[in-house]
Amino acid sequence: MTKKRVKSYETDGIVVEFDMPRCIHAAECGRGLPSVFNPENRPWVDAAAEDPATIAEVVNRCPTGALRYHFPDGRGEKPDSENTVRVVPDGPLLFRGRIRLKHTDGNVTDETRVALCRCGLSKNKPLCDNAHAEGGFTDPGDAIAPMLGAGDGGGPGDSVSLAPATNGPVLVKGPLTIIGAGDATATGAKGALCRCGASAAKPFCDGSHVAIEFEAE
Repeated sequence: MTKKRVKSYETDGIVVEFDMPRCIHAAECGRGLPSVFNPENRPWVDAAAEDPATIAEVVNRCPTGALRYHFPDGRGEKPDSENTVRVVPDGPLLFRGRIRLKHTDGNVTDETRVALCRCGLSKNKPLCDNAHAEGGFTDPGDAIAPMLGAGDGGGPGDSVSLAPATNGPVLVKGPLTIIGAGDATATGAKGALCRCGASAAKPFCDGSHVAIEFEAE
């Protein structure tokens, strides 16, 4: 079951939310605004230290969605106009755009940024928890084969659905562009992405989860 523990940091101009189990310490926040995001301080987020628009821009760099924001008038983050997923060398799949994610407990959430495990070792599946680093997962992520089908098509503004199959891959339905570490791309609207770590066609599934008896749930 996906863990969730969200803390809120509020001012009159912005509300910053932090979902701790989603954080993989990419440190985009600290590099972007150390006056606001400083893990040495308590609390570590000072939402009054900069203007709301600047904070929102830096929060939007968080690749996992661990940091989110909304304004007091209800306005929130605008998703990217194109649904993309970037393959991180030796690391997770970083999705951005209009994303509908099915969690292992059956819950479905609408996301704009999320990092999914592709090493098979995360204890917070389908989300990445940085287990790839300790587990020694390696894959350069630079070879992207054209293994996304046309599916039902879809156009600008449509969401992509990500549904982890039981003890199997992440099933993709909806417009998506995959970007490899070498910037090679594949675009389509239907496919299966490996999450067991054993596929020889990474980031796509080749059925290896069956051979290794992968257990995700």
